[in-house]
Amino acid sequence: MKKNLLFLSAAFLVFTNVSAQDDPKKDDIKDANDEVVEHATYNKWTVEVTAGQSKGTKPYSDGYYSSSPDKVLGAFKFNSFGLAARYMFSPKFGLRLGGTYDKFENITGSKPFETQQLRFDVQGVVNSARLLGIEEQLGRFNMLIHGGFVYARFTPKLDTGIDPQLQDEPGEPGGPSNIDRTENNLGVMIGVSPEFRITKKISIIGDFSTITNFRQHFAWDGHYADRDHNLSGHMIAGSIGLTYSFGSDELHGDWAIIEDPKSKEFEELDKRIGDLETMLNDADKDGVPDYLDVENNSIAGVAVDTKGRMVDINKNGIPDELENYLQTNFATKETITQAAATANEEMVRKLINDGYVTTYFDFNKTKPTNVSTEGIDFMLTYLRNNPSASIDIIGNADEIGSSPYNVSLANKRAESVKAILVKAGIPASRLNVVSKGEDSSVDPDSAGARKLVRRVTFKVRQ
Repeated sequence: MKKNLLFLSAAFLVFTNVSAQDDPKKDDIKDANDEVVEHATYNKWTVEVTAGQSKGTKPYSDGYYSSSPDKVLGAFKFNSFGLAARYMFSPKFGLRLGGTYDKFENITGSKPFETQQLRFDVQGVVNSARLLGIEEQLGRFNMLIHGGFVYARFTPKLDTGIDPQLQDEPGEPGGPSNIDRTENNLGVMIGVSPEFRITKKISIIGDFSTITNFRQHFAWDGHYADRDHNLSGHMIAGSIGLTYSFGSDELHGDWAIIEDPKSKEFEELDKRIGDLETMLNDADKDGVPDYLDVENNSIAGVAVDTKGRMVDINKNGIPDELENYLQTNFATKETITQAAATANEEMVRKLINDGYVTTYFDFNKTKPTNVSTEGIDFMLTYLRNNPSASIDIIGNADEIGSSPYNVSLANKRAESVKAILVKAGIPASRLNVVSKGEDSSVDPDSAGARKLVRRVTFKVRQ
């Protein structure tokens, strides 16, 4: 039996090593015209190693049993060890190939017995979180449902010393022992496997399964056999172990973020509408929409032209309306220039500190979206024009997932923006990263509202 288990382990290692060399990443999703509309990325191969306890529940010969009638739980010990590989044909459905070694022994009060079993299973697997569409709500938790067929080699190992000359047929009550007589059993297996992801590619997995054999002639103790009738054996098994997801995607295949193409179409449409709304915004309240405003920081109340530029006919850098006001209230040209610069600086700083300058991120991503880099560009211009200023780069995340993970995610988003500014020539000493973690100011059940808090804002420190 040990040789068989060793062979099983070696076979799985070779099998998973060869399979992992394939590209598990690309899974083209096509539209009605057979054109690719999305590349869904997820790791399809997963291996798992488990240990636990298995127990045959029926049948047993008279005087043999493995559970006590006066105890709910007997002494727990590992008597089952398993190795399996899983391939997901889609994010929701897959196939599992597994092998398990079981050892059954008597407990206190039962006649002594020891039997061993090496079983192999082929099962379909369902990722229930994806099937129900609740993967975001579950976070690091998941639940797999599996079921399929089992083939087992069952062998009694403990010799009770019965004299084989006393009886005619092996395995009959009082007859010779079935020691080392191997039986091939067939059955069906169903179970559930809760998971908890502990790193990007590794998870803890539990399993609770029940197996019913439709071909079994030995009792679980091995001291009785009915060769003319199937005994309809039944057993239960529970285990705990680890899974590892193979592939080029950085996240475990059971948790990979895969958007539905239709959802993506709606998201693109929503983005276009949002872009139109953004274009029609008038941040400086000068009556010129931002998409036409070439001077999007004009001073409130100062006259502007059709492109949002403050009117400066004499081209001295001071808007005419502000210049006339300052000439009335200030004595020298120097004080006029200084007052204008101060007013403009205060206005820009207020826009930044009030969160109007922002860059956004997709769900669970640390790279800014392509359409939201204007906020970084604005800060780059500000820092170049104000060489003595320094800023806080403040990262935020929505409430999906655990709080410690979201603090880390918000920090990575802020670090990503800092890295862009440093590469653009801003000294790192002028940039301070701050993680605010989860932003709870919006409804966590609203996908649209959560987009607004997956962001980085800025604050001028000087």
